[in-house]
Amino acid sequence: MPPAAPEPISPRSPRVTAARRLARRNVRGKERLFLAEGPQAVREAAGHRAGGVATLVELFATRDAAERYAAIVDEARDTGARVHLADEDVVAGIATTVTPQGLVGICRFLDTPFDDILAQRPRLVAVLAHVRDPGNAGTVLRCADAAGADAVVLTDASVDLYNPKAVRASVGSLFHLPVAVGVPVERAVAGLKDAGVRVLAADGTGDHDLDDELDKGTMGGPTAWVFGNEAWGLPEDTRALADAVVRVPLHGKAESLNLATAAAVCLYASARAQRARGGCRTVTHG
Repeated sequence: MPPAAPEPISPRSPRVTAARRLARRNVRGKERLFLAEGPQAVREAAGHRAGGVATLVELFATRDAAERYAAIVDEARDTGARVHLADEDVVAGIATTVTPQGLVGICRFLDTPFDDILAQRPRLVAVLAHVRDPGNAGTVLRCADAAGADAVVLTDASVDLYNPKAVRASVGSLFHLPVAVGVPVERAVAGLKDAGVRVLAADGTGDHDLDDELDKGTMGGPTAWVFGNEAWGLPEDTRALADAVVRVPLHGKAESLNLATAAAVCLYASARAQRARGGCRTVTHG
């Protein structure tokens, strides 16, 4: 027997009002709920469980989106989420994008305690220290996921993980790997070092060159990369915590790399080195 169609919901429903309020950080923190917008994020949320509990708890869909993404809507209902059929202006009022795609989910917070991450003995970690732009935070999370990182850590000086822009920029990666939030950078670095992880600070003025580190074969072990603020990089006291401060070499005329690009280069360098037998070294052809 096919599943029943979603129930229409009134624009004046308390459920709609509650969903709209999740655009505000203080409300998200109090309710421990956040918004996931669009088919990709909702699909990932519907398939995610933490501690045996479904992450997606509620879904608002326009009639057109419910038909176009019927499989996602059915999966959401199968997880136990409440599914509402809403007018386009209702969904647009909940969403935070200019052109919403007709699906907005409400999800439970899913961050992981930092100690649980350490207990898994991670080999590749991205630490976001002083990252204030939510789009950058989400994009770095996506890069970490693509590079096969084991976890991401957001320090207490970084942006809210559940900011709608950060969630969108992660393009579903938020649901793929453990993320710890609100960890003081000193605790993050100390904990990772105690777990046998080499901590590298990424900075354009670093004393160590990424290419040289790869050539020397020093990148093959467990590694955490610390990434700083978009505008002013890493403060000196944070740089001092790291085992080394590493710069990405600029072989052309570009003045610098933006945060997300530099993070992708560093994370993929570590991922490549960790997968190479004996580390990643220069090969000389005779």
